[in-house]
Amino acid sequence: MPSGSLLRVKQRVYDLLELASPGDRMATAANRVIVLIIVVNLSAVVLETVPHYARAYGRLFLAVELVTVLMFATEYLLRLWVADLHGPFRRIGPVRARLRFMLQPSAIVDLLAFAPTILGFVLDIWDLNVLAVFRLLRFLKLSRYSPGMGSLVQAVTSERRALTASAVVMAGLIVSAASLMHAIEGEVQPDRFGSIPLAMYWAVTTLSTVGYGDVVPVTGAGKALAGVVMLFGFCMFALPVGIIATAFAREIHQRDFVVTWGMVARVPLFAELNAAEIADVTRLLSAQSVEAGTVITYAGEPAHCMYFIASGTVEIDLPDEKVRLSDGAFFGEIAVLRKATRSADVVALTPCRLMLLDATDLQHLMAKNHTLADHIRHVARARVAREGVTPKGDIAAEEIDAAPGPATEGRT
Repeated sequence: MPSGSLLRVKQRVYDLLELASPGDRMATAANRVIVLIIVVNLSAVVLETVPHYARAYGRLFLAVELVTVLMFATEYLLRLWVADLHGPFRRIGPVRARLRFMLQPSAIVDLLAFAPTILGFVLDIWDLNVLAVFRLLRFLKLSRYSPGMGSLVQAVTSERRALTASAVVMAGLIVSAASLMHAIEGEVQPDRFGSIPLAMYWAVTTLSTVGYGDVVPVTGAGKALAGVVMLFGFCMFALPVGIIATAFAREIHQRDFVVTWGMVARVPLFAELNAAEIADVTRLLSAQSVEAGTVITYAGEPAHCMYFIASGTVEIDLPDEKVRLSDGAFFGEIAVLRKATRSADVVALTPCRLMLLDATDLQHLMAKNHTLADHIRHVARARVAREGVTPKGDIAAEEIDAAPGPATEGRT
């Protein structure tokens, strides 16, 4: 196969597996098939542990396991093949990119989805109690295809310091409660509270409000302490739950989709930036999802931001013609740089994912990041030189020269 064709196939595989657009029916179908395979496999793993089903449908379960494991292995190898197309890994070479990809949590989960079964074949280990535990880890693969799960993980990650503080306070309460109960009941019940480690079991079950009843204080002071510890337990579990719930709600309401490193790197304007520069851009972008037929901007309205198209197609209704832009293109930047009003209506022809860069943030980014400012000027001038005219939706070289950055320092 010619190298150009191979690169196109590789890019298409990457789009299907890693950067699926909402309007891409093949990518949507591929994701649904993978989810269906995971569900079928997990169901077979669970039912296989029932002796009656294992005897009656043993061959069927084995066939399901072999077919699904083959598919999981193929999926993993394909993801490994296209790993060097990820934005953060493009500059480090194919080998290092694949090694870095293999260390990602999602890649480790993908590996564990098929590795236990292959090891069972190679080493002739077929202990269902052992293999079932590892095979059930395939459930974690579903998190890749669940936006809600991704938002929850992001919420926990964003509040990790607060959650760590809650865990430290909880550990302190456990040790304090165990120490006090040891001092009060240690001589009365030496077999249960004779040491702080023994008393810590009671402290954990009491603070967690489980209270099995197998270890309880018998003195008045011990019972009073137990009541106080129970109340602290309610408060302490409410604290991390409240933190996570608030962060999760914020994630859901503040963004229609996640602006990821890969989405930013996919935009040609940012494709050649290094990891630190892409990270700076990502932090400034906000997200918007629009349905087909939505008017994104109106002619004559003030320009507050420029738009990057992560996926979808828009149409710019100019006086003389209509221009269509799709994945990776951008628009609205000239009005932002001129601090003028919009010159045309922009309508979404398909469901679109847009990334918005505020006018102030654009000026700030270009003033702060000299490399990015020079890169934008270079792209603009290269396009003008190549096409002879300023392309629709591009940044005119004159406008870029007027923008903040190292090239304008000292100008009047």
